[in-house]
Amino acid sequence: MAILPIVTYPAPILETVCQPVTVFDRKLIKLLNDMYDTMLAADGVGLAAPQIGVDQQIAIVDIGDRHGRIELINPVIVEQSGEQIGPEGCLSFPGLFGEVKRFQYVKVRAQNRRGRPFEIEATGFLARALQHEIDHLHGILFTSKVIRYYEEGEFEG
Repeated sequence: MAILPIVTYPAPILETVCQPVTVFDRKLIKLLNDMYDTMLAADGVGLAAPQIGVDQQIAIVDIGDRHGRIELINPVIVEQSGEQIGPEGCLSFPGLFGEVKRFQYVKVRAQNRRGRPFEIEATGFLARALQHEIDHLHGILFTSKVIRYYEEGEFEG
């Protein structure tokens, strides 16, 4: 496993619509494992492939709940409802935090590391993390959705 360098804004790949994954092989499994290790090393709860310079629809989320490590390949939000406003940061924007409006509930359809489809339903913080990472795969950054930025020291993610 390797800790990969995290791409920071304004790198163009962060605003790129990523390509779907079509090959599910050992290379993909290694990438998923390296992404997870990188996310943990950076003290993050999610990481999307463009954040490590990879133009593919791959994201990892682990908020430390019962779901554990969630690997999302070619994810799509198929249902959403409600509204929540809460704090967000991003590993590609070190030290920057703001309040962002998201759906309170989402149902996501994705593929696992072997290409098998699955669905996951989430509310609250997990729903927020899933939406944040899926946005990355479409070149959408949390800064485009910030309602209010936190002052230095006001919020420490």
